[in-house]
Amino acid sequence: MSGFDEVSMPLPFALGASGGPERRVDIVTLGSGREARNTPWAHGRRRYDIGGAVRTLDELHELIAFFEARRGMLIGFRFRDPFDWKSCPPSATPSPGDQAIGAGDGETLVFGLTKAYGGYARAIPKPVAASVRVAVDGVELEPGAFAVNVAAGLVTLLAAPAEGAAVTAGFLFDTPVRFDIDRLDLSLDGFGAGRALAVPLVEILI
Repeated sequence: MSGFDEVSMPLPFALGASGGPERRVDIVTLGSGREARNTPWAHGRRRYDIGGAVRTLDELHELIAFFEARRGMLIGFRFRDPFDWKSCPPSATPSPGDQAIGAGDGETLVFGLTKAYGGYARAIPKPVAASVRVAVDGVELEPGAFAVNVAAGLVTLLAAPAEGAAVTAGFLFDTPVRFDIDRLDLSLDGFGAGRALAVPLVEILI
């Protein structure tokens, strides 16, 4: 049975990763030469390859242990996307006004974390513990005024925001992924040195 471990892949593997978001678009060329484009995906997903991050025997050992513990493709885990892991630009520090996550109606207490990419909002189900900051109408809430479900990306406020009040948040986050390979192909290059030929990961949409 598949599952998900709330454990992060060791950071050095993320720092040597390549990859990014993908979309699926079906394109039909009409007789007039015009195109009809459609997508069956409501959301994009990310793909990565961390093979280039493995350079030593110790790193190979760590990768093997992590792969076996997840039973290969069976169990998902957290991955720090080196290109996209903050509610703000990479060089900035998250602030409570970074992302709009909802508006008050006087009753709602629970808000899902999201990140906007132009007109597209991506759900963020795996925020980093203790990194989430929340504001209501521009006023930052004290940490005790809200709780964060870091396994689902939900913020629960102790008091419901007033009608029309803007609820915003800033945070760090991981991407939920799984291995997209049934076996590891490893190579020994020399004394104390090794490499993984390819170690693809694919985002799990939660």
